[in-house]
Amino acid sequence: MKYIDEFRNRELAQGLIKKIVERSTRPVKLMEVCGTHTVNIFRYGIKELLPETVTLLSGPGCPVCVTPNETIDKAIALSREKDVILVTFGDMMDVPGSSSSLAKEKSQGADIRVVYSVQDALKIATENPKKKTVFLAIGFETTSPTVAVSLIEAEELGLRNYFILQGHKLIPPAMKALVEDENLALDGFICPGHVSTIIGQRPYQFLATQYKLPCVISGFEPLDILQSIYMLINQIEQDRAEVKIQYKRSVKEEGNPLALQKLYRAFQVSDSNWRGLGLIPGSGLKLRNEFKNFDVEEKFPIEVGEVKENPDCICGSILKGIKTPLDCPLFRKVCRPENPIGPCMVSSEGSCAAYYKFRQ
Repeated sequence: MKYIDEFRNRELAQGLIKKIVERSTRPVKLMEVCGTHTVNIFRYGIKELLPETVTLLSGPGCPVCVTPNETIDKAIALSREKDVILVTFGDMMDVPGSSSSLAKEKSQGADIRVVYSVQDALKIATENPKKKTVFLAIGFETTSPTVAVSLIEAEELGLRNYFILQGHKLIPPAMKALVEDENLALDGFICPGHVSTIIGQRPYQFLATQYKLPCVISGFEPLDILQSIYMLINQIEQDRAEVKIQYKRSVKEEGNPLALQKLYRAFQVSDSNWRGLGLIPGSGLKLRNEFKNFDVEEKFPIEVGEVKENPDCICGSILKGIKTPLDCPLFRKVCRPENPIGPCMVSSEGSCAAYYKFRQ
């Protein structure tokens, strides 16, 4: 298939749904760990098309959502410095910190600039040599190689006013933490398509060999997702556990070697704190020693007050798949896109935003 409408063909979708219904004989819980999958599952009403035996859970697939308040508070503190230009992607602007947000700080005069590419941050640093340009580096393996490239370029250019506030995270270790959560008892994973274009198939292999969980790397269109669900059901019914690629038009077994080479030239694996999941070993990135000069926390002390979250917000439990937005006392009543209480309502990839927009 070449054109997008072919991936939304009604007859083919009905055929896949029929196959899933006929093949599924036991209750299963499948989790998608990509925010784009979450949004499209709701946009196309896929949950409502599946048999009662199949339960879909939304995991921590939104990088904005899993960023802890401590990182947001540090970004806010940096934005208050007179000689700092804080640069960020737009979906971070409205995420509530402990007492403020970047949007509020910008309205009060902070020099916060929204960009579409980390290369824009590099350009801002070049054009403002007397100010510190700090890029809020949030994202999974999809975007972290682009930040690595910006650091390599900054080193080659001799830039000394470009820094990052590091918040990158790695998906496979988080999936391991989810598997080991006794409250979930997952039966399979719909693996993220975007991340997998970078890391490939192999990093998920431990889930199949060690935990006997089938995994399918899926594309994002309705037929992609339905086919991936069928592939998972087929494995489960045959008591098999393998890592399969449904999204073959974009994902290779080895991933993208050049992107990975750039990524690990600048970064090395570290532990990282996730909202809702806590500290996960080996799930983050930190700058290698030769690039430490670009780490804003290494160069300048960042003081933040007490890190707090709204006690009624259950975003953490939603990210773990233990609860849904419908379980939250704030959902729709207080927490709405124009007044987000937690990050799951801010990001377009967040579960709360998807429920709010598409769930009737």
